[in-house]
Amino acid sequence: MSPQLSRRDLLRLAGAAAAVPVLSSCAGAPSAPAAAPGTFTVYWNAGHDYQAYRKVIAEFEQAHKVKVNLQKYQWPDLRTRLLADFASGTVPDLVEEPGGWVQEFAVSGNARSLQDFVDRDGQAMGFPSDWQPVTVERNSYQGKVYGVQLHLTCNTLLYNKAMLRDAGVEVPATWEEFLAAAQKLTKDGVYGVALNQDYLYVWPWLVQAGVTPYDPRTGKVMTPMADAVEALQFQADLIHKHKVAPVPVSGTDYSGPQKLFSAKRAAMILTGPWDLEPIRKTSPDLELGVAPPLKHKVEATQAAGVSMFVPAKAARPDLSWDFIKRITTIEVEQAATKETGMLMPRRSWAELAEVRSNEAIKVFADALPNAKDSSQQVRLTGELGKWEEQLKVMYQQVLIQNQPAAEALKKFAESAEGFLK
Repeated sequence: MSPQLSRRDLLRLAGAAAAVPVLSSCAGAPSAPAAAPGTFTVYWNAGHDYQAYRKVIAEFEQAHKVKVNLQKYQWPDLRTRLLADFASGTVPDLVEEPGGWVQEFAVSGNARSLQDFVDRDGQAMGFPSDWQPVTVERNSYQGKVYGVQLHLTCNTLLYNKAMLRDAGVEVPATWEEFLAAAQKLTKDGVYGVALNQDYLYVWPWLVQAGVTPYDPRTGKVMTPMADAVEALQFQADLIHKHKVAPVPVSGTDYSGPQKLFSAKRAAMILTGPWDLEPIRKTSPDLELGVAPPLKHKVEATQAAGVSMFVPAKAARPDLSWDFIKRITTIEVEQAATKETGMLMPRRSWAELAEVRSNEAIKVFADALPNAKDSSQQVRLTGELGKWEEQLKVMYQQVLIQNQPAAEALKKFAESAEGFLK
């Protein structure tokens, strides 16, 4: 295990022995060892059990005469189980992760390099040439590939077409236009925008402001600091100064803005494709518009999405690699997008007819080349857990408690620059 686990991970690991049976029961996991003969064990996110992937699993089982044991978890539970597995040495054959774990576990020695497989099969499968560059960078360590991106998503602007039309508001493209639009749209119990309390939603604003989260050469964080302060204060002012957004509710639920938007109590939200389906299901009559990410100093947004990696102690990495190859083909990406609307990492996916003809998905697809991974340099220090804990506190102090951004960021930077050295 890495000597630089976060306090949260240490607490999880301390109770892992007791927790695993409970988690296994909740997720439908068997009591047999992860690497039981004839069984291929995969840890997967509960929300990604697509029919397109079930077809891949069936073909994989037939090709290799194994039974795929797909254990489904929510991310926190998956991480707890995985940490316990690393400690015990009994690991699954393949793991889906929420973004960031690949490099973390490469640093700690718990993820296997896939470079030998890439050298052998990469050209034939279009890897890495057909993957968006950011997905290769975020899954590599010391020049070697340790993971392969499965989904690639980003954050952009969703708006209620009818509300903007009735208010005579053009779709905003810049921060200044966004504020002006939100002010005109805030009336009659409706807010112009709803912001998310989840600290991860700070990143699109920071990258649009041209902020570098961490520069390992200088040891400085959030530079230029003045631009970081501007980005954070702009969000807080939407709530506390301009009164065009409600005060976010602190908690673990990131769906608050989507619910306000679906209820037609907010005219705009900044979110990803994960909110498209809930909006359509709960408000089928809502005229949904999707616009490119806002622009400020930089035209950019935050990269998100999941990857797959093979634990270092996995018994059959050749099978694990074959599973990765099968589930990342352009045909499977096409099927998964048709089924769920999920965005994908292949460049050729963005050119599919199904993508170009879908008004909402096309906007997201066009934004992917400008999506940036903001935590990569921090991940490589092994201190991502501590960084995220303190970032969450700082973000909510400013957004919810209305603490001046300059004050909160200064305190955050002093602390972060201390433990990232």
